[in-house]
Amino acid sequence: MEGRAARRRKQRAIDWLAGKYFAVSGTLAIVFIMLIFIFLAREGLKALVEVHPMRFIGAVTENVITEKPEFTMTWQPVSETPKYSLVPLMAGSALVAIPATIFSGLVGLACGIFLAEIASRRVREMVKPGLELLAGVPTVIIGFFILVSVASFLQEVFHASRRLNAFVGALGVSVVIIPTIATLVEDALRAIPREIREGAYALGATRWETIRRVLIPTGASGISAALILGMGRALGETMIVLMVTGNAAVVTSDIFKSIRTMTATLAAELGEVAQGSEQYHVLFFVGMVLFTITFLLNMLAELVISRMRRKLTL
Repeated sequence: MEGRAARRRKQRAIDWLAGKYFAVSGTLAIVFIMLIFIFLAREGLKALVEVHPMRFIGAVTENVITEKPEFTMTWQPVSETPKYSLVPLMAGSALVAIPATIFSGLVGLACGIFLAEIASRRVREMVKPGLELLAGVPTVIIGFFILVSVASFLQEVFHASRRLNAFVGALGVSVVIIPTIATLVEDALRAIPREIREGAYALGATRWETIRRVLIPTGASGISAALILGMGRALGETMIVLMVTGNAAVVTSDIFKSIRTMTATLAAELGEVAQGSEQYHVLFFVGMVLFTITFLLNMLAELVISRMRRKLTL
């Protein structure tokens, strides 16, 4: 009896320590996020004092050809009159992230459905490590492969005016986020109760009809969350877009034109800028904007996932 009581006390002590450990770990995660934002805001908000907020949209400059003033949206921090429009950087980020999410969404959705509903256990055990391996490949290697082997081929196929452009960057980034979307789609479909599948089969539906008309609509919230998180991952990608998008800070809607993203700007300029300068603070402001966008996307994904969980528990 005494030995049994001692074991119970020991188990309660272990449970208490485990609970405290997980609570501290969760709290530290929140604290780290807050510290990162405070770090960015401490330097980034100084840019709002040094630079008029309208200059983050554009500025009136004199056209060198017509010699007339015109409103331009230009990122040109090293010039006689520095220009800090964030529009080209945000447009470039969107021109990479949106197509990348579409490309990877098509492949990731199919892969997630295959793993959750079609593949046998043996096939799943072969495919899952492959996805994990793809997720672990350094992005600089993917960027190098796209730069050397894919960019010229795509230029010939699509007759693009620029070898390095947003389309090439989106293709490279999509490779990175396919494992994320595929895994989350698989989890969303596996979270659907078995009774829903059995009910569809009992009504005479085939496997494909069950997937298309029952499982995908039921798991739509989880699939949407996977795409949102994938877009957040695409917005945060740095090395691939730095290597293969051409790094031209221009506003364009042509996916075959060179662009520059917010992450590429930070990577290219932050290491060379003078600490405490106006440009230094503007770059921190860019980082703060990027952090805010990705944070909001993650929060939106969490809300969508919570909605799906409530829906499935009703």
